[in-house]
Amino acid sequence: MGNGYVGARTPRREDARLLTGKSRYVASVRLPGMAYAHVVRSPVAHGRLLGCDAKAARAVEGVLDVILPADAAGLRLPCVSVMPGQLMTSYPVLDDAVRYVGQPLAVVVAETPQAARDAADLLDLDLDELPAVVGAERALSDDAPLLHPDLGSNVLFDFVMGDDDCAAAVEGAEHVVEMTFRMGRVSPYPLEPRGVVASYASYAGDELTVHLSSQAPHHAREHLAEALGLSHDRVRVVSRDTGGGFGAKEHLYPDETLACLAAIRLGRPVSWSEPPGDRLFATLPARQGVHRGRLALDGDGRFVAMDVDVLGDLGAHPSNVGGSTFAVTATLLPGPYRFDRFAVRVRGVVTTTTPTGSYRGFGQPEAALTRERLIDEAARRLGLDPVELRLRNMLRPDELPYTTRVFQTYDSGDYPLALRTLRDLVRPVEKDDGRRRGVGYSCHVESTGMGPSMDMKAINAAAGGYETAILRMEQDGSVVVSSGVVSMGQGIETALAQIAADRVGVPIERVRVVLGDTATTPYSSIGAVASRSLAVGGGALVRAAVRLRDRLLALAAHRLEADAGDLEIADGSVRVQGDPRASLTLRDLATSAWRGWDLPEGFAPGLEERVSYDPEGYTFAYGAHAAAVAVDPETGAVEVERYWVVNDAGVLVNPTVVEGQLTGGVAQGIGQALTEEIGYTVDGQPIAEYLPPTTREVPGIEVVLLETPSPLTPGGMKGVGEAGTIGPPAAIANAVAAALPEIAAQVTDVPLTPAVVWSLLRA
Repeated sequence: MGNGYVGARTPRREDARLLTGKSRYVASVRLPGMAYAHVVRSPVAHGRLLGCDAKAARAVEGVLDVILPADAAGLRLPCVSVMPGQLMTSYPVLDDAVRYVGQPLAVVVAETPQAARDAADLLDLDLDELPAVVGAERALSDDAPLLHPDLGSNVLFDFVMGDDDCAAAVEGAEHVVEMTFRMGRVSPYPLEPRGVVASYASYAGDELTVHLSSQAPHHAREHLAEALGLSHDRVRVVSRDTGGGFGAKEHLYPDETLACLAAIRLGRPVSWSEPPGDRLFATLPARQGVHRGRLALDGDGRFVAMDVDVLGDLGAHPSNVGGSTFAVTATLLPGPYRFDRFAVRVRGVVTTTTPTGSYRGFGQPEAALTRERLIDEAARRLGLDPVELRLRNMLRPDELPYTTRVFQTYDSGDYPLALRTLRDLVRPVEKDDGRRRGVGYSCHVESTGMGPSMDMKAINAAAGGYETAILRMEQDGSVVVSSGVVSMGQGIETALAQIAADRVGVPIERVRVVLGDTATTPYSSIGAVASRSLAVGGGALVRAAVRLRDRLLALAAHRLEADAGDLEIADGSVRVQGDPRASLTLRDLATSAWRGWDLPEGFAPGLEERVSYDPEGYTFAYGAHAAAVAVDPETGAVEVERYWVVNDAGVLVNPTVVEGQLTGGVAQGIGQALTEEIGYTVDGQPIAEYLPPTTREVPGIEVVLLETPSPLTPGGMKGVGEAGTIGPPAAIANAVAAALPEIAAQVTDVPLTPAVVWSLLRA
């Protein structure tokens, strides 16, 4: 059926726009009469705002409005994902109870950004400071202050999954490895900061139009309408070119909501962009948690059981995603292995730090670190090869589909092949420079294609999981694709164009892709998150393209008095196979269809297909990673010298895009493993130093792609957007442990900064 576009290394069509300054970011939106907002944030981690004197601020020339908590009373944003027994399901946009440094306390709006900033400095905040609570373990202590006294606890949810008799299985096993892991708090770092331009036109029927850097414009539209008391049809959200998201832009923030409130109050456009210095305490971070894990094995090295206690740091309150990152950790902890018994306890606690949210990988790097370090430590203690131990316990292709002890049904793949392929790639570095060297491995199964709507309901997530594609052939034979997912640098425009061109049978140059505008694209409840844009959005498009092609062939068969099965689409025409003289151009057919001319009986005018695809289940990609490191025992500095990835994301629509996604993800994973962490002082002040990896820290990355189609997705695709981030922390930690066997059992926390490694060696 295809014409070769699916699977081709088609150059990314969006790059021409992005690389020549023709992109459409929020900061480039200029509207007549636009004002500028500045968010005033709390300088203390815990306390109460007793008052705010805004007289001096209001007197500054150019100031148009000052919004205080009383002006936003009742404005709340929801927790879309709610864990079992969760004690809090929404949070205020502005609050006089202060629970983290950087919490919005007021908004100043002025004619210029400078005037807004100057006036903000004149606000007189009367703050009653209270003791801070930093760290999830501290929040559990009996003497920890309660952040939400009305709830009676800093623990907002506590639930278990898996086998009730897992603990007994662990305790009765011949070998048990027990370790505690701590993951640092990391920050998504998109090139385009969060930003919004909101305009409110009361003369046009009270319409609020919001240009927003967002991964999920329909999602944001719903929450804006509900928070501001507007009907959904009166709110339009536009996200043209989103300059990176990494999970940070999948939902609406209080500061973005306040900019929209300001536009409504003033009746003129209001612009707000997150200042670079605010990102570390305003954009939601992720990952922070403590895992206590036990891996039990029998005398032959077979995995008997695993149980893990996951303690997650929610920050000041549950965000839009709540504790779902910790729940995903729980469900992906088994990875690609067999366990007779498995259990996990999940707790989420509040601390006086920025609320935590989504970040690329969404709980999966944390699961991989805990599981893969336990496996490597077991291999070390038992004197086994870590690769062979994994292969001994790994699920085979003939066992798939396979449902784990925590209810995840893996659809397809060959996990042992990925690991064996990886092992054959690895070439250790051999140098005599005084540094200690080691190679570490990690394997994972990646949850992608989040979507079954009834599954979403069952887990108490207030969202639907389907995607809709609208595919239209215009009168001139050109094709327009419209989807609710968003382009944010991941290449989805190109991939959707490849699918449409391939399945319909037209040149890709004749395909246009329309995304990112709630007024013109089909509804998407979740948006471009969770590695689902191609698996679910592309699945809908595959079905729409098949239908459109069938309509074209039926129309041509009627006109040519031929059997549709004897026709083909090629060179801009529909023709009888073997007799190109019996043909009709696509332009002729499309014009006839839209004019209602010469149609078969029962054939509706037009050539447009609208298809919604609600997947049967998640798709599960998988991969195996290896890192070669060199450790300086004098300084503790770790260098990743080589890195290898073997990954299977189902049918590869564009291998070049897939390789790019994996490479970028690995770079982020290296940052989590070695350099990136948002730290806090004991009084809750964020430490400003934050060090993403540079080209010096990221080595050449060798990528090998496998391709096992998903039996669930139309087209066989799986997701790949998060795969690169999952493996590096575990692979690098295992490599450091291999290089330094004398401290291997203590290599448990990331990031493995020079200070951490040096301290372990000295201890």
